[in-house]
Amino acid sequence: CCCCNEVGCKPGADGDDSLYPIAVLIDELRNEDVQLRLNSIKKLSTIALALGVERTRTELLPFLTDTIYDEDEVLLALAEQLGNFTMLVGGPEYVHCLLPPLESLATVEETVVRDKAVESLRKISQEHSPVDLEVHFEPLVKRLASGDWFTSRTSACGLFSVCYPRVSSTVKAEIRQHFRTLCSDDTPMVRRAAASKLGEFAKVLELDYVKSDIISLFTALASDEQDSVRLLAVEACVSIATLLPQEDLESLVMPTLRQAAEDKSWRVRYMVADKFSETFVSLQISLCFNCIHSVLTIWLSDLCLLCPVSEQELVSDTNQHVKSALASVIMGLSTILGKDNTIEHLLPLFLAQLKDECPEVRLNIISNLDCVNEVIGIRQLSQSLLPAIVELAEDAKWRVRLAIIEYMPLLAGQLGVEFFDEKLNTLCMAWLIDHVYAIREAATCNLMKLVEKFGAEWAQNTIVPKVLGMANDPNYLHRMTTLFCINALSEACGQDITTKQMLPVVLKMSNDQVANVRFNVAKSLQKIGPVLDSNALQTEVKPVLEKLATDTDMDVKYFAQEAISDANVEQRLVQQAAFIFPADQTCCSLAGSQDRSEQRNTVVSITACNLMNSRIACTNPSQTVSFPNFFQPDLHAPVHSLFSAATQIEFDQTNE
Repeated sequence: CCCCNEVGCKPGADGDDSLYPIAVLIDELRNEDVQLRLNSIKKLSTIALALGVERTRTELLPFLTDTIYDEDEVLLALAEQLGNFTMLVGGPEYVHCLLPPLESLATVEETVVRDKAVESLRKISQEHSPVDLEVHFEPLVKRLASGDWFTSRTSACGLFSVCYPRVSSTVKAEIRQHFRTLCSDDTPMVRRAAASKLGEFAKVLELDYVKSDIISLFTALASDEQDSVRLLAVEACVSIATLLPQEDLESLVMPTLRQAAEDKSWRVRYMVADKFSETFVSLQISLCFNCIHSVLTIWLSDLCLLCPVSEQELVSDTNQHVKSALASVIMGLSTILGKDNTIEHLLPLFLAQLKDECPEVRLNIISNLDCVNEVIGIRQLSQSLLPAIVELAEDAKWRVRLAIIEYMPLLAGQLGVEFFDEKLNTLCMAWLIDHVYAIREAATCNLMKLVEKFGAEWAQNTIVPKVLGMANDPNYLHRMTTLFCINALSEACGQDITTKQMLPVVLKMSNDQVANVRFNVAKSLQKIGPVLDSNALQTEVKPVLEKLATDTDMDVKYFAQEAISDANVEQRLVQQAAFIFPADQTCCSLAGSQDRSEQRNTVVSITACNLMNSRIACTNPSQTVSFPNFFQPDLHAPVHSLFSAATQIEFDQTNE
């Protein structure tokens, strides 16, 4: 076939038959079926291995270079494959042979293909020696940078930083000049690409050139007519700021940053807000708090803070993205500014954002309160922001309420039990009857965490009575919340409180008129079973579950039967059965019997030792014994030891 001949692979009488499969793969490179071409490209390394390094360099790569006219998916796979081809062309000494096809791929119209080609070029650039870098790689960068089509010029922007550190001073000067040219290119797409690589390129430049070249380029790009270019310049500010001495930051960086903070485009201001904390960590904030304060002052227009906080009236702002981004990062400034500056300058902003009409703004502030807490302490935080937090606890947006709930355990633990009972207890209980299920569910989890912090005694005196009181609420959803709370609190409160206070309420609710409540009673009994004592399980839980298992409602019946057969409850009774009979009673088993009535009438006593070791003395050799279920309604004879079905029990022929 023509493709085979082009790369010198002639199967049959004229060539090596062992290369025929490779010839097929090569032939598929020009097949009309895109999928076949794609499969062949993905096996390019196999083709190269079969051809050998010399034929790969002299035949396969030129063939690939000449056929860069294909579907984007195929070209993308090719660009990725070539990045891993160094050893297949003979190692670093010949890696420059990969440049022609990758250069062609770096000029195609499809962005993802160009990006992958640039990624592969950056990868193989590290394999070039300094000499090869100047002889082969740097000329490629120049050709791309001066190409007629913007596609090649955008690709060039990603290659300057990888070759600059290892070339001579003369070549470095040429590279800097090419980058300056691209930063002022007529095409916005090229300027965007240059702006996106500005910070990366700055990191490999000498400090003098950062001051003389990069700062001027940064200023120009930050003033570009296209906001898409300006916002990318702002993003580069973080990298640039880390490179400059502290004394140069205010004069070289801050003027441009102030300009970006008051940019007419909300997208640029958004980028400044998004990079705010990261930028000012780089700026070493102690140098110029006044500069930062001026930037924050500019943002007041976006936050509608046109008068003192106590008298402000927030109005609608269309640029809520700016406010939301600022709210997500501004809390992080407290660790930089310290306690006094945070209290004086940032707390008013936090309070204003807590009252912002945009729910995302409020949510971002609430979610990052721990940053401020670490700096100013919980007391100061509660005095300044707690009133606003309490107000937000009743916010119309349920996601805001949810954020408050999730923060409550941390807040309560740091405020202490007395402060919590005085200020926040009522609030937490109110969430239990919220009209949104997600809030009620989160409030239940919140109570469990509070009990873990403050202890069972606190729960018994404070939380449990209020929770149990909801069992008589006219709203069945609130009655169900009582059950959910009992499920969550039983383990934290312990056996005594659960058995004496919670269980009676659950059992009483089994007579509820609403089926949803009744089947949740069954689920609750299943949940709290491991916490209850043996007497309660056998005399109180079992009869109620058996009654619910005969309920007219199918769901109630189903969940009751689930609770009856639950392994946890069953195992609990197994362990308790060891104490019913004397430990020295003869053990027996009818393991081989298939007679169900015979199994029902079998009494098995287990000593504590045998119970722990799961061993039963028996005359039969090793068998698998299935014991009937204790709660099964059709069992009339008592069975005092249970094991789950197919429990493997070790039998000893010596009848230990």
